[in-house]
Amino acid sequence: MTPLEQIADLADVPVAVEVELGRRVMTIAQILELGVESVIRIARSAGDNIDILVGATLIGYGEIVIIEDAVRVRITDFRQEE
Repeated sequence: MTPLEQIADLADVPVAVEVELGRRVMTIAQILELGVESVIRIARSAGDNIDILVGATLIGYGEIVIIEDAVRVRITDFRQEE
């Protein structure tokens, strides 16, 4: 029996998938200056590796890619249980 067959009853349960592109410390004054279409620079760019988490548990790794002016994540590896 495949892993997908083993969890078939749970296959339709939604889970939150998180990818963190970056964090930045800003002053309150800088935050108050933000508006629609403001851009916050981060120290990450296309090609950088990122972690992929489900429920705060690391499940794999990805790469930041830009496709048609949108930021996307290409999955590069899944974490294997040891």
